[in-house]
Amino acid sequence: MSHPLYAVTGASGQLGRFAVAALAARVGAAAVVAIVRDPARAAGLFPAGVVIRAGDYDQPASLEAAFAGVERLLLISSNAIGQRLAQHRNAIAAASQAGVARIAYTSVLRADISPLGLAEEHRQTERALAESGLPHSLLRNGWYTENYATSIPPALAHGALIGSARDGRIASAARADYAEAAAVALIADQAPRVVHELAGDASYTLAEFAAELSRQAGKTVPYVDMPEADYREALLGAGLPEGLASLLADSDAAAAKGALNDESRVLSRLIGRPTTPFATTIAEALRG
Repeated sequence: MSHPLYAVTGASGQLGRFAVAALAARVGAAAVVAIVRDPARAAGLFPAGVVIRAGDYDQPASLEAAFAGVERLLLISSNAIGQRLAQHRNAIAAASQAGVARIAYTSVLRADISPLGLAEEHRQTERALAESGLPHSLLRNGWYTENYATSIPPALAHGALIGSARDGRIASAARADYAEAAAVALIADQAPRVVHELAGDASYTLAEFAAELSRQAGKTVPYVDMPEADYREALLGAGLPEGLASLLADSDAAAAKGALNDESRVLSRLIGRPTTPFATTIAEALRG
């Protein structure tokens, strides 16, 4: 008797690699399909025994072939902001055609009411899933602590961590935490529609993040708050693309309104352990 196949789209990405590993640890590598755009470039990324298939969000036929025999699919949201809804619809339609029994989708915390600019495509994808009639789980992920960890090198170089989150609290978690939750939900969820609001156990302000960075680095790195427009201009001046600079500034402004905070501890209950402290992620970033 064959075992159910669990597939992960965007498997070669940062979250995808963690998700594939978490699934393989639970159901066995041979029951996991890693879907990537270029299998030749994916060699060595996954545990031995994981099945690697080609699939591209922009090529529906490739997705239907990649989903053949798959029972449960982890649909990791595309990083092509502005094009994600069309890509996700391609994946949902292909999954339906291929006979996939359930989809788990990586959305954003409180997507239905979130003020985050990036939440709109997630809301639309959630609606597309509902309209598809497929049983599904919404993995409404909070912020990744690694998003702020990428600010550590420039903060150390320039002597300040900048942002526009004011004193908004951020309940972030590590990518590995969210990936583990995705694996658990993909395997266990049974109801036609399940919503998981996922965030870290403990929250912090960016001033507290900067204080912990200062402690670990042995160098005073204050947090400098500025208006959203000024923060966006600073990011552009640092060489970030316009879309990314706008997204980061918008996200900080939303954090100031509480959009990235959550006290439910659903994530830690789902994975059966505390979420990764932000101090741990800072330490990992400093080690390089």
